[in-house]
Amino acid sequence: MSTAPPTDPTTLTVLNPATEDVVATVPAADAGDVDRAVRRAVEAQRGWAAAAPADRARLLRRFADTVDRHAEELAQLEVREAGHLIGNARWEAGNVRDLLLYAAGGAERLNGAQIPAPGGWNVTFHEPLGVVGVIAPWNFPMPIAAWGTAPALAAGNAVVLKPAETTPLTALRLAELALDAGLPEHLFQVLPGYGAHAGRALVDHPDVAKVVFTGSTRTGRDVMRRCAEQAKPVTLELGGKSPNIVFADADLTRALDPFSFLDNSGQDCCARTRVLVQESVYEEAVAYLTDAIGAVVVGDPLDEKTQMGPLISRQQLDRVRHFVSGDAPAIRGSAPTGPGFWFPPTVLTGEAPDGRAAVEEIFGPVAVLLPFSDEADAIRLANDTPYGLSGSIWTRDLGRALRMSGAVRAGNLSVNSHSSVRYWTPFGGYKQSGLGRELGPDALTAFTETKNVFISTESTERTESTEGPAQ
Repeated sequence: MSTAPPTDPTTLTVLNPATEDVVATVPAADAGDVDRAVRRAVEAQRGWAAAAPADRARLLRRFADTVDRHAEELAQLEVREAGHLIGNARWEAGNVRDLLLYAAGGAERLNGAQIPAPGGWNVTFHEPLGVVGVIAPWNFPMPIAAWGTAPALAAGNAVVLKPAETTPLTALRLAELALDAGLPEHLFQVLPGYGAHAGRALVDHPDVAKVVFTGSTRTGRDVMRRCAEQAKPVTLELGGKSPNIVFADADLTRALDPFSFLDNSGQDCCARTRVLVQESVYEEAVAYLTDAIGAVVVGDPLDEKTQMGPLISRQQLDRVRHFVSGDAPAIRGSAPTGPGFWFPPTVLTGEAPDGRAAVEEIFGPVAVLLPFSDEADAIRLANDTPYGLSGSIWTRDLGRALRMSGAVRAGNLSVNSHSSVRYWTPFGGYKQSGLGRELGPDALTAFTETKNVFISTESTERTESTEGPAQ
């Protein structure tokens, strides 16, 4: 939810990050547009919530099939607006499809509970919240938009989605595909706009029952403060500075995979940008990364041989440059020098553990390489950050893997793997990395209220209380 004032608050200009060419100009929503969209969503949600769960599931599966038929179109659009590699973009379109299918399965399984209670029956129901506001980021525009949208719809809610200012096109196309699939009009609306205008209006609207925000920690705090004024629930997926802890007994060729921090040009909250290597293999790690970084192919995202593309914008490029001085000790790759927002893959080898590049989220293709002595030292370094989103632990020692998994303060850890996100498992962070959990088997319940109903079976008015005072 950017607070920077736009040059022209009425339009969004979408640039191709690889060429800086204008891809599209899109009208920008203002507070009035948000109000009208939310009011339409309120009406659409009533009918959707009253529909049979099987009917909601059927329409969501049809939506998934429609996305699947248009997957290549969506992928090409993602390349143009976000600079993603074509292979990654195809995966992202497929992930939206899979998220919709997974959520559709939950629509018919949103079960309550029967709880024993003296004098009657006690049952619980999961009821939809109403209208959910989803604010999606630019780094993974399609999948993360679907993280909130798919389960919210499956649980019986309406969704108003505000995509990032730089990447509105795939979201707009998904809204069109939802209508093509037969979802009710106004149930899923997309409002491109600036955070300072459309984003704030969506967060502040009294008829928005919950906000799902993915973005920077600073903006997430502002979203949380504004939601607190209405006691409005919020899910926050914020920044990260994830450790990659490599012990001497690990398979270095897998543990030091440069794409653990270069995927999506490092624009990933789960990127393993703090590479912690045991001292006895530190020099070996430097040698391996020197060769690996030098071999990374940076270039045209549409070329199947390309391994890393551009950054999203000039602003992001300037931010990354601010963290890396030209004379800093580093392993450096290469990148194009023409038009586009290019930065070479980089591993800083002389950064202090408490230096800015080692502690702050850079959100670019830059990692820091730090030595550690033993488990205790590795734990200290891994936790010496305000973030706690993800991380990896590499060792052949099962006991050590379990000890480290319990000691590292992060919401998503992988042992002998760099994988963080699966749509069928929970995802979220500790500390300044966010609040709440997305994805997984409980995703739908995060978009419901639990209603408790007690049904008395007593035939006469009770004379003594077995339940406590009525409140």
